[in-house]
Amino acid sequence: MELQQMRYVVAVAETKSFTRAAERCLVVQSALSHQIARLERELGARLFERTSRRVRLTPAGTAFLPAARQCLDAAERAAAEVAAAIGEVRGRLAVGLIPTVAAVDIPGALRDFRRQYPQVRIDLRVGASDDLIEQVRDGAIDVAFLGLPTTARPQGVAVHELARDRLVAVVAPDHPLAAETLVDLHRLSSEVFVDLPAGTAGRSQSDQAFAAAGLDRDVAFEVTSADYIARLVGPGLAVAMLPAAYAPQLTGVVTIEVTDAPARVEYVIWSRAGGTPAANAFLAVLGLPAHTGD
Repeated sequence: MELQQMRYVVAVAETKSFTRAAERCLVVQSALSHQIARLERELGARLFERTSRRVRLTPAGTAFLPAARQCLDAAERAAAEVAAAIGEVRGRLAVGLIPTVAAVDIPGALRDFRRQYPQVRIDLRVGASDDLIEQVRDGAIDVAFLGLPTTARPQGVAVHELARDRLVAVVAPDHPLAAETLVDLHRLSSEVFVDLPAGTAGRSQSDQAFAAAGLDRDVAFEVTSADYIARLVGPGLAVAMLPAAYAPQLTGVVTIEVTDAPARVEYVIWSRAGGTPAANAFLAVLGLPAHTGD
């Protein structure tokens, strides 16, 4: 069993495609398929179910994947630790973030990091806060930027609070509320909303505030992108609530302060077990020592 074979398996599992996996791994598809087939023969089990439309893991593949990732991570970390011992920072830096991060200039931080450590490969992933916390705990992501309700705090990871913010109402320019400077949740509760999917941390901030006020609201549209929320608000399909620090990035909409608005906290998190040299170097660029946090 070879590390390259494990790398191919992980790539196919993540892309759900032999073609895209080959492109990611910079090999021809036939070579990637041959190596995975060879590994399957060695293991005595099929790792993938292949159809004309999709590729998915078999039960054996599902069992194999976590260990394969651990082996690849261990190999990368070993190489990075050797490089660090001779004064070089190499390897991979996996950064996760929610789309509405406003407390840190992520592109600017990554630019500064890359200038200092050009040999580090950066993997940037956008997702929901709860998923990012789990991925940091599992070691799939090194550092993540989150937004959570004030009633929640990341568990099982090192944590540093970045900022606190309040949500604002976001409406179309021709909406009756667009001329107002203040609005409350009771007034907003009569509107049709677009929001993030139910159960996500970004959605919970608003859901908890309306519930605490004894109010119901109609969330007619659920989307996974804050940018697409604004695209539905602009034509007047719905109203929304988004973080005040993020809202100025939006165009074609009007923002209004909410007197009893819900609040959120932005955090940066990383592994409590200690980061890779690249992760520790990135935390230093952010001005955070690697041992900071709970």
